[in-house]
Amino acid sequence: MAKRKSSKSASERAARSGLNGAACGCVPGAGAPSGPVRDGVGPGAHAVGVDVAIKASNLKHLRRIEGQVRGIAAMIEEDRYCADIIQQAAAVQESLRSVAKNLLRNHLTHCAAAAMQADEAKRDDMIEELLELVGKVAR
Repeated sequence: MAKRKSSKSASERAARSGLNGAACGCVPGAGAPSGPVRDGVGPGAHAVGVDVAIKASNLKHLRRIEGQVRGIAAMIEEDRYCADIIQQAAAVQESLRSVAKNLLRNHLTHCAAAAMQADEAKRDDMIEELLELVGKVAR
């Protein structure tokens, strides 16, 4: 089986597959705060189908990460031992990985699941997107 390499961006794949302007099948802008919202993928687009528990967990992690980063900055300002700073930086990286995994879980549950039930083009586009995302999360 030949490996298919996609050079298309997420927005190009979304346009081709007709996924409501978003590569994941979410409807951008639904449930979003008032203000300018653009259709498509990326900054300014909003998704529906957000798991409340995952969102709460991510926000909790991100608040903790904010505190850890401030702590790292203070450690650097105080000329603390490098190994201690590195250990704190590694903890922040692990917390960010946890947030990314939660976001991927939500994406799989709400967006990818719908695309996998769609036509072949939508499935193929979602598979390519998921491969890219998993590669980024796994690093």
